[in-house]
Amino acid sequence: MTKASPSVTVVIPARYGSSRFPGKPLAMLGRKPMIQHVYEQAAACPVVTGVLVATDDERIKQVVEQFGGQAILMAGEFRTGTDRVAAVARSRTGGLFVDLQGDEIPVDPELLADLIEPFVESGAVMGTLKRAITSSDDLQNPAVVKVVTDSHGQALYFSRAPIPLVRDDPSRRVREGLHYIHLGVYIYTRETLLNLAALPTGVLEDAEKLEQLRALEYGIPIRVWETKQESLRVDTPADAVSVSETLRLLELNRQAQTSIRS
Repeated sequence: MTKASPSVTVVIPARYGSSRFPGKPLAMLGRKPMIQHVYEQAAACPVVTGVLVATDDERIKQVVEQFGGQAILMAGEFRTGTDRVAAVARSRTGGLFVDLQGDEIPVDPELLADLIEPFVESGAVMGTLKRAITSSDDLQNPAVVKVVTDSHGQALYFSRAPIPLVRDDPSRRVREGLHYIHLGVYIYTRETLLNLAALPTGVLEDAEKLEQLRALEYGIPIRVWETKQESLRVDTPADAVSVSETLRLLELNRQAQTSIRS
């Protein structure tokens, strides 16, 4: 008898307020707002059961519903995206929940499959993704979060600092097989998600402003899998310009490939 696939709900936290980029989820990237790009890529992943935007702003909710997506307006203050996703989980059925940051656009829906499929098979309670860093500028950039794992793929630490630091390399350049970016996507069992949201803000979490450190501080293990799939991150208005161009070129390439196959 074939084991039934678990229910996997992708929740996209989308706040309107942002100190560096107010209204970021509604920023137009080509012909679509950013939140639509993220939503459609998540919905296209075959192992995803449902997608929901959790927002604090009626404008975002309306835009999502206009393109045919599902959104919920959530009043109140939430410390992090994880806490917002947990609030959704309290009012929804389902065993597994994915927290996909609203400014992390998967170039291919397979990025989510690279997280969900191994998680289901692993028996882990919380998981996330990493990708090799290829740019020394990214290694030094505090907006790019780095992750270090043990030999079994368990997270040891996440930081905005360039970790691990190669002591004997004064150039501080990126090293293949050593430096990895952490992607803004998590998967949790329902129980772990609700437990995590009930915990106080951790000291490390507050220092680095990284919500995943709460889990490590309180002893919740995080399994990390590597993906080769690309994603596009938007932190500032300047990023929106460059990502728009990247998306345009990707669409032209897809059209060309379709034309060749037909």
